[in-house]
Parts: sequence; C-alpha cells; structure tokens
Amino acid sequence: MAATLKPYLNAVRSSLTAAMCLQNFSSQVIERHNKPEVEVRSSKELLLTPIIVSRNEKEKVLIESSVNSIRVSIAVKQADEIEKILCHKFMRFMMLRAENFIILRRTPMQDYDISFLITNFHTEMMLKHKLVDFVIHFMEDIDKEISEMKLAVNARARICAEEFLKTF
Repeated sequence: MAATLKPYLNAVRSSLTAAMCLQNFSSQVIERHNKPEVEVRSSKELLLTPIIVSRNEKEKVLIESSVNSIRVSIAVKQADEIEKILCHKFMRFMMLRAENFIILRRTPMQDYDISFLITNFHTEMMLKHKLVDFVIHFMEDIDKEISEMKLAVNARARICAEEFLKTF
C-alpha cells in the first residue's frame, strides 16, 4: 500500500465505522414501509451530515448516512483518457452485476464512479467490520486493477504498432 494511500484509507475506515450505527426505522409517512432514508430523503431530521473524505480533487469518498442506511460513493483516480475509459467500462461491468454484490447500487451518484448502499438489514445479516473491510479492500484493489489493465492495453498497443510498422 502506498504511503499516501494508507492515511486516506484509514480516514475512510474510521468514518465508515462511525457511520455504521444503523437501526430498523419504519417510514413516518407510509405505514409498514421501510425504505432507506438516505435514498428516499423524506425527513430531514433522519439524515446526518454527509462526509467527504478526499485524497485529492479527483479521488474522494462521499459517505451519506441516515438512521437506517448509508450510501458510500467513490470517485476513482483517473489521470488520463485511457484510465477514464477503463474505469468507466470496469464500473459498468460491476454495476450490471449489482445483484451479485448485494450492497452495490446500479447507478452511481453524480460526479462519482460507483456507489454502495448499506441498510440496517445488511448490518443485521453481515458483520459491520466485514462490510467496512469490503469497501476498503475494494478501494485498494480498484486502483491496482485499473493500473494493470492500463499496462496490458499499452503493451498490446505497442505490439500492434511494432507489427504495423514492420511493413515500412
């Protein structure tokens, strides 16, 4: 793990752990409904102040919490056009398979690349610290995956260019 990445991930970990105190809370408007308040936004008193943990202006995490849910939105570092394309394709691939990831949202928040929605039902089914570990592990691995894909694309482009230029 890079020296600059560790404090960033530690800040995200502690913020997520603090925000993970969720409880079952039925709707105040409709009887027998239990919707994630962070998504519905029906009552302002049930929403907590959003937290943005930022490593730089392009790489940040938005943690929006409410009484019964948390929405974690992640903006991944994209230094150049190739990384933007690879990130978009990879995130699209993940979001098309959102039902396999239980806490993954199908559409990210605006200005973010991917979003997770954790409800009180998820924290009752799964261990809270394991959910936090999953998000942190995802953040660590996404940079590695995009870097590896970028190296593979560049290597393949180099080979194609060499083969093409052999004819001249």
